[in-house]
Amino acid sequence: MADATAREKPKTMNWSPSGPSLIVEGDNLAALCSLPDETFRLIYIDPPFNTGKAQVRHSLKTIRSATGSRLGFKGERYETVKGAKVAYDDTFEDYWSFLQPRLTEAWRLLTDDGTLYLHLDYREVHYAKVYLDSIFGSQCFLNEIIWAYDYGARARKKWPTKHDNILIYVKNPDNYIFNKHDVDSERYKTPGLAVEPSGRDFLPSDVWWHTIVSTMGKEKTGYPTQKPEGVLRRIIQASSKPGDWILDFFAGSGTTGAVAQALGRKFVLIDQNPASIATIKVRLSPHLRSSGDTQETVQFCASSSPERHLAG
Repeated sequence: MADATAREKPKTMNWSPSGPSLIVEGDNLAALCSLPDETFRLIYIDPPFNTGKAQVRHSLKTIRSATGSRLGFKGERYETVKGAKVAYDDTFEDYWSFLQPRLTEAWRLLTDDGTLYLHLDYREVHYAKVYLDSIFGSQCFLNEIIWAYDYGARARKKWPTKHDNILIYVKNPDNYIFNKHDVDSERYKTPGLAVEPSGRDFLPSDVWWHTIVSTMGKEKTGYPTQKPEGVLRRIIQASSKPGDWILDFFAGSGTTGAVAQALGRKFVLIDQNPASIATIKVRLSPHLRSSGDTQETVQFCASSSPERHLAG
């Protein structure tokens, strides 16, 4: 009898505008080169930050235990159990020889009214700005989003680092999607007052306050560097429409796909880390099963050869 937990063999990548969303296992550059020009209205990527160390996370769960060290509701005792370890290497000898060709492909794959969101941190974001200016043109730079959060560094000899940087570029500065009425608004508040005198809603600024994914939160997958759905929801609502194709070629935990699916968009997720692919499958499968036919909604496949796809 075959092992029920055996890893399924992925199909060869075969993207079609009318086809299912794709989860692609393999080298992202090879996969990108096989896709036709001007395919995606929105590209969000969260590449490795080049931190110089392995990113590791253990999944955690809390169970009831008579000998547990934590006291809960009605005197019940609980203990926290450490689960499986998920990791990836975040060390690159030549980071930009790795990232530059992938960013060039991202420009090629954007539609004329498309938008790129590049998510990095202080280590590489300044170099990224210079390079993206060179391939998009500085006039195509739209915003830099500062995502500020409440967990992280506890430095004592410098200011603690508690934000990421998201660079936003448009393919055509005279023709791009920005759905300001679809984005979650922020309530107007007068500083120092407990009341809201006008009650008006305002478009969020370029500083986004949003907590990270808690290790004990309902969104958690156990994947290192998982990004919160709230951040991706705002991006996808602002820069795409229902039915649009969205690309994330550093898919990680699959947050882009999970939010895109919930908002009625199609997506291509690419990652070569087996832990990423396993996490995405688990994350998306409960929602996809409800559609009645998983294969019509999403397809798992392997990266095709690195030969460039010729449109038409």
